[in-house]
Amino acid sequence: MKRIALFAALLVAPFYISMPTPASAAEECEAKSWGLSGQKKECFSAKVVDLLCEVAGDCAKNCGDGGRQLGLLRADTGKLVYPQKNLQQSFNGAVADLLPHCGKTIDVRGWLVGDEETLKGAAQLYQVQWIRAAGGKWQKASKWTKDWAKKNPDAKGKGPWFRRDPRVKAEIETNGYLGLGHDEDIAFIKDFY
Repeated sequence: MKRIALFAALLVAPFYISMPTPASAAEECEAKSWGLSGQKKECFSAKVVDLLCEVAGDCAKNCGDGGRQLGLLRADTGKLVYPQKNLQQSFNGAVADLLPHCGKTIDVRGWLVGDEETLKGAAQLYQVQWIRAAGGKWQKASKWTKDWAKKNPDAKGKGPWFRRDPRVKAEIETNGYLGLGHDEDIAFIKDFY
């Protein structure tokens, strides 16, 4: 009886060892859900490209040095993906995280957002959460606010970055909160409350 049990264990062992455990399978494509309609977890390899260059042929050195939107040209499908958001809760773009990889192929983990059937051919948006250079370690895609803080050392205080950003404050000072002028702000507030 012991021999039969040993034989069965040896027979099953190669299959058991080669099967991924739930933990390792989840680790392969780790991404935090945002509960958005039509979201789909997507992990893939892609080349970081300047979107304007890729679509219209208007190319700039080093993907525009952070002044242009960047895209991900998927290695598996050849499709161009628009990474509109990074891992941070504020809807910060992904350019700060992707720019160091301009022209290189990287691995990304995140979510495609937007149901393909509903969009009827329009592009889905991608929320990149993790980035890994070839042979490197996974890094959180969360550089935006650190880069913003370095560029705006005088914007100290509490609250989200956009409440302290000098560009945002200047725009509000010039055109009001709604962008329609201060008189429209006053009328809106009066009607709303």
